Amino acid sequence: MKLSGRALRLSIFIGEGDIWHHKSLSAEIVHRAHKAGLAGATVIRGIEGYGATSRIHTTHLFRLSSDLPLLIVIVDAEDRVREFLPRLDELEISGLMTLDEVDVVRYVADEKGRRRGAR
Repeated sequence: MKLSGRALRLSIFIGEGDIWHHKSLSAEIVHRAHKAGLAGATVIRGIEGYGATSRIHTTHLFRLSSDLPLLIVIVDAEDRVREFLPRLDELEISGLMTLDEVDVVRYVADEKGRRRGAR
């Protein structure tokens, strides 16, 4: 797949403890993105943050449950990302979701889906 030029970035901010049908919500989102054939999805774990509840989540040693913030980032052509959005509706995500236009400098994979230069 070759992707360059203008694209759309979907950023989904959720908590590490968010569950959907006894499964991690972040894993469910990534699997749905993969099944939809999107270029890629990455889950980034934050070390501290807060959201709508204003409760700070942190890796502090003395907290029993940290429920750290997660950021899921998906970048693909605008039409493909917008087609994917309805697949997230039934998950009832209680986090922030944003869309931004981005310039993709380079994303190239071979016919087996590997990045060039990877073994």
